[in-house]
Amino acid sequence: MSASTSKKPMSAKKILDMKGGEPIVCIAAYTTPIAKMADKHCDLVLVGDSVGMVLHGLPSTQSVSVEMMVMHGQAVRRGADHALVVVDMPFGSYEASPEQAFETAAYIMQETDCTAIKLEGGAHMAETIDFLTTRGIPVMAHVGLTPQSVKGIGGYAVQGRGEDRQRVLDDAKAVQDAGAFCVVLEMVTEELANEATKLLDIPTIGIGASNQCDGQVLVIDDMLGMFQDFKPKFVKRFADLGADAEKAIAEYAQDVRSRAFPAADHVYADKK
Repeated sequence: MSASTSKKPMSAKKILDMKGGEPIVCIAAYTTPIAKMADKHCDLVLVGDSVGMVLHGLPSTQSVSVEMMVMHGQAVRRGADHALVVVDMPFGSYEASPEQAFETAAYIMQETDCTAIKLEGGAHMAETIDFLTTRGIPVMAHVGLTPQSVKGIGGYAVQGRGEDRQRVLDDAKAVQDAGAFCVVLEMVTEELANEATKLLDIPTIGIGASNQCDGQVLVIDDMLGMFQDFKPKFVKRFADLGADAEKAIAEYAQDVRSRAFPAADHVYADKK
């Protein structure tokens, strides 16, 4: 049964059980109004650290703070009754040790009432994922291109080509074995994404991967055309609200300068 026809709250176990079935629909969103709309149609709402670039104008996700993630996590949770809410753990908040990761994850979950957290990294994060999941924290993993590490890996490049293929597969298997309930595959080759999806017993969530993944995720501002600084190849724009918004702002500015707004319909008269 799809998210659009079932109103029971989603859980990590329900997402795990969707492996090999109807594709999982996930949107990365950051505000209550968008969460309310997504909640009607999506299985998962990810409060991604992409919020730093999309809404706050930061140059990368590395500048995002825990406080920022908590604020947007709280906003999304207010709008989501059905979809599973997952909050990203930002750069620097979990890598030092499993204990640091648990402290950050517990704080985010307590403050936002989210169901799960997401962290980036493959085999080297397996110990941390195991530490969290054995202590009751559901973990969504993220392998392939990991945006928090772009400075170390040389930029936003496709992962898993040639000899790099086995590394990505090993990373995906490692996070599964450590207890992650699903894994994001970002910017990997289609063939590799298909192979990983068949290999793993947990759902794969593709972004720049393959339509054969167990689910898909896109950033809401990308798919609606609101974020216009750049457009990754893997993004399909389902609307062009950015252009519409700019046109509306231009018309508003013109009406204000010509004194056409506010008109009679928009002002208040004294009571007679």
